[in-house]
Amino acid sequence: MTPLPIANADITQFFRQWLETFSGYVRDVDYASAKPLFHPDVLAFGTHNDVIPGLDQWVVTQWDNVWPKTSDFRFVLAQTQVLASSDGTTATVIAPWTSTGYHPDGSAFLRPGRATMVFSKSADGWLCVHSHMSLNRGVPQASHASRPVKAW
Repeated sequence: MTPLPIANADITQFFRQWLETFSGYVRDVDYASAKPLFHPDVLAFGTHNDVIPGLDQWVVTQWDNVWPKTSDFRFVLAQTQVLASSDGTTATVIAPWTSTGYHPDGSAFLRPGRATMVFSKSADGWLCVHSHMSLNRGVPQASHASRPVKAW
């Protein structure tokens, strides 16, 4: 059987840095800075919609329903796996993440989940073309913080 197409060290390091950059934008609730990391026609799955076509709809229906209502979002880089095509044009990142959610009374709870993201490389660099982020089983779906959006 052919082994998984594990990405080389350079590609793996690039995507670990990408995850760090993106998670910083989530923590800052900075939609404007995060948008250029994604293809404008990205297809996404999320908690609030089954298939979300396009970045603008994803921001309104998913990001804005989650980012301001949670905090401390980070990918678990030590458990992240990166696969890459042999021609270097596609990559898949599989990464668990952590965050903090908030009950209606303001008390905090751990809010872990996992993500699969597919990337395509063009002359403009790597863009995420598909994202599926979901909470682990048993984690409350709703979080009730109200943090301000830094930039749309």
